[in-house]
Amino acid sequence: MEKKEFKARVFGELAGLAKALAHPFRLQIIDLLAQSSRTVEEIATQLSLSMANASQHLQVLKAVNLVHVLKEGHYAHYHLADDKVVAVWQSLRELGMERLAEIERTLNDFRSQKHVFQAVTIDELLLKMEQDNVVILDVRPEKEYRAGHIPRALSIPIDQLLERIVGLPSGREVVVYCRGPFCVYADEAVDLLQNQGFAASRLEEGFPDWKSRQLPFHALSD
Repeated sequence: MEKKEFKARVFGELAGLAKALAHPFRLQIIDLLAQSSRTVEEIATQLSLSMANASQHLQVLKAVNLVHVLKEGHYAHYHLADDKVVAVWQSLRELGMERLAEIERTLNDFRSQKHVFQAVTIDELLLKMEQDNVVILDVRPEKEYRAGHIPRALSIPIDQLLERIVGLPSGREVVVYCRGPFCVYADEAVDLLQNQGFAASRLEEGFPDWKSRQLPFHALSD
């Protein structure tokens, strides 16, 4: 094999991998699968896609081995190939936030219009946990919580928060987290909690970021 052909093949394969990532819905699918495995039906519902479109996007990711599928009965459960896929998504996300000013502008515009709150980092949350003066609230769907969550976190999905808010300990700071910095569940939860008199803030990152730092986490078996 000639050197030119060698480079063309290798870089061509890498370009194909990058091309598979180069779609907003496929990036959202990776963000979802970083939380827990999903069926096509669940992904279609979460992203407001038709079943056909969701399946097509999954097949593109599967073709380059970014996702795998496990069939159970009539259902096919998709999951990320490994933690390296999460790491690539997180690196792309961070690169975009650093290099593309429009992302930060969009975030700031969205939050300034709807939410006013303080955000805390993972390091700041760890310190609060050491001092044992914080309530940690996971507002993702229960399936994602069961797949993995921050220790001592309470599970109250965002669509149940209003009716279950009376059960939260009063007089303590509440730190809310969800899927990541682009997840609006935490923003909505902080807004609701503050309106009910709670001192609430959101975690800047999400559970996959916590897990990527090799910090302890809990998972519940089905």
